[in-house]
Amino acid sequence: MAALLDTQALLWWVNGDADRLGHRARSYLGSSIDSVFISLVSPWEMAIKQSIGKLALARPLDIFVSGALSKNGFAALAIELNHIYRTASLPLHHRDPFDRLLIAQALVEQLPIISNDKAFDAYDVERIW
Repeated sequence: MAALLDTQALLWWVNGDADRLGHRARSYLGSSIDSVFISLVSPWEMAIKQSIGKLALARPLDIFVSGALSKNGFAALAIELNHIYRTASLPLHHRDPFDRLLIAQALVEQLPIISNDKAFDAYDVERIW
């Protein structure tokens, strides 16, 4: 089964803070049989947070992301027009634009989301934590 990885969960996993992840999330990410996708919205969110001083990475963003993909066997999920269009019909349970795009991608691609964000539960998407 494939899943989409939320930005915060990605940061915790790659930065060695796996103990901050829920048990199900750790088991899922530690399994080599499951496909995990990183939405391209996550590097975009990280870039913006870096530029405003809300995120510090030990490595440059491009190295962080390429390493996350290659070392963990994660795959990049492109942002497609149908993902963007789907955000237009989402109820405003969650106001963060990055998370709204993750939710839309999960719905369109029929993927569960690995996230600690309980606001995702208001949408018709499975949350793994």
